[in-house]
Amino acid sequence: MAEVSRLKIETALKEIQDPYLDKDLMSANAVKDIQVEGSAVTVQLSLGYPAAGWHGELTRLVEDKLKAIDGVGQVTVNIATRIVAHAVQRTLKPLEGIKNIIAVASGKGGVGKSTTAVNLALALKAEGATVGILDADIYGPSQPRMLGISGKPETKDGKTMQPMENHGLQAMSIGFLIEEDTPMIWRGPMVTQALEQLLRDTNWAELDYLIIDLPPGTGDTQLTLAQKIPVSGAIIVTTPQDIALLDARKGLKMFEKVDVPVLGVVENMSIHICSNCGHEEHIFGQGGGERMAEEYGAEFLGALPLDMHIREQVDGGNPTVVADPEGRVAEIYREIARRSAARLATQAKDFSSKFPNIVIQNS
Repeated sequence: MAEVSRLKIETALKEIQDPYLDKDLMSANAVKDIQVEGSAVTVQLSLGYPAAGWHGELTRLVEDKLKAIDGVGQVTVNIATRIVAHAVQRTLKPLEGIKNIIAVASGKGGVGKSTTAVNLALALKAEGATVGILDADIYGPSQPRMLGISGKPETKDGKTMQPMENHGLQAMSIGFLIEEDTPMIWRGPMVTQALEQLLRDTNWAELDYLIIDLPPGTGDTQLTLAQKIPVSGAIIVTTPQDIALLDARKGLKMFEKVDVPVLGVVENMSIHICSNCGHEEHIFGQGGGERMAEEYGAEFLGALPLDMHIREQVDGGNPTVVADPEGRVAEIYREIARRSAARLATQAKDFSSKFPNIVIQNS
């Protein structure tokens, strides 16, 4: 029997591509340890993004590749996930207890941004992360209804609030503090102050990701987010139609100008499939989101269909990822979650907490 060398194992692992990082396992620094004992090989992998739904396939790929090496018998693959804090705007530092904040934005309303945000949050949780969602749309909060949460948040000290929870998500929204049909007749400064308070006065419990569901447009709330809230990355949601893409481009450019990396573009309502005959039709146009991503050098994260069940499920407080976890649409959301988190994992890490404080005193 041929002797199994570590070099042969490493060479084989270089042939396995991580589809979310677009790198092989060795180049992606995913291989943390290789142990060879006779014909038995144990490989320790560590991913910088949650991908529980892909672990089984990855394990199979590694096993098949290594067992093809002469002399290899038993193969054991252990996969861990290590999510770290990533760099934010140069003038800000990540918030304590929140590793990464991801803003979900759109240039205009009506493109399904909030639906995408809540399903993305649930998809990240399904992939193995600890996740929260902040509803930053002060004038039109929708996350309480979408998450099926009623009631008001508790406070233990009279100053801060406990996040509301459902489906394993921590959540906060102005909608928890007012009646559902109460209009918020506030000027810009009050809105931005409310957003900051909702974020900072909530006792978030050690989150890997906090998804912020932004209101549409590029106004006061977005500016406050860029200047005062440490954001690791942004996701732009659009539909394929030209008018939505025009506004989505503005949102993408805004994040570029304020030094927030755009993780990618999600195209919603991409295609309609008739529930009666199965006919497929691009009602809002075809390929607009993908062309926009290519034009600006952004990642195209995925396309979602125009599906009545998506609307029915969020209206009922059970978004698609939890209502139909084995369905095709839920799988698309989970693919988008993996791609978004993997894209973030390739960015610079936050080292601000590792730098010592230098104090100069006159003796």
